[in-house]
Parts: sequence; structure tokens; C-alpha cells
Amino acid sequence: MNNFDPASAGMPEIARRAAEAKARLQRVSATATSADGAVTVTVNTAGALQELTFGPRADELPRTRLAQAVLAAARRAQIDAAQQLTGIMAPVVGEGSEAMEFLKEQIPAPEEPRRKPPSDDDFGSSILRRGL
Repeated sequence: MNNFDPASAGMPEIARRAAEAKARLQRVSATATSADGAVTVTVNTAGALQELTFGPRADELPRTRLAQAVLAAARRAQIDAAQQLTGIMAPVVGEGSEAMEFLKEQIPAPEEPRRKPPSDDDFGSSILRRGL
């Protein structure tokens, strides 16, 4: 008796692609640097911060601007990492599949640059500034 199931004939190929994708995902990282070179961040596939470095320009920035530079660079790196993720996963789940569309929907859109310089009010008031 032959217990061959035609529906499972493609499983070895799927398993191979999944294992290959898993190995590639473990190596994914993305790095972004602020336009002025003050901040460089590296994130992993999940967008978690892996490395943060400050260039000489960082010493010249007010803390609020430096914080914004870190967040903006992290967002750009996270978008890059997410796009790498979709590129790796497309052969596994299928480019036009519902799973692929779901993954693509999870990638945040790049934010528009601010039209005005940031102020301390953009971050709420600080207890320290209230003179307590």
C-alpha cells in the first residue's frame, strides 16, 4: 500500500524555503543615520534597537532635538528592516497572499518632515521646568 498524499508533495520545498527564510531573518538588521550625522541607530527584524551611536554633531544639539533625531533615525531603520522582512517572507508565504498583504500593512509609512522647528512644548511640560 502506498500512503503518498499528493497534497503534501510540496512540503519539502516549503520546509526548505521556511528554513532558509528563518536563517536570513536572524541576520536582518537596518541602520539609519540622521541627515546631520548626529545619530546612527541599528535595529533588528522586530525593530528593536540594537545599537545607538552619536557623532560629533550630537554635542551641539539641544536634548529635545537629539531625542527627535534618535526617534526619526530609528523609524527609518525600522521601515527598512520591515521591508527586508517582507522581501524574505514573500517566497515563503506568497507575494500576493493575504499573509503577505498583512505583513505589508504592518510597515509604518515614513513620516513627513516637520515644517517648524521643534519646541519643548512638543514633548509636554517637564516637572523640572515647573520649578518644584
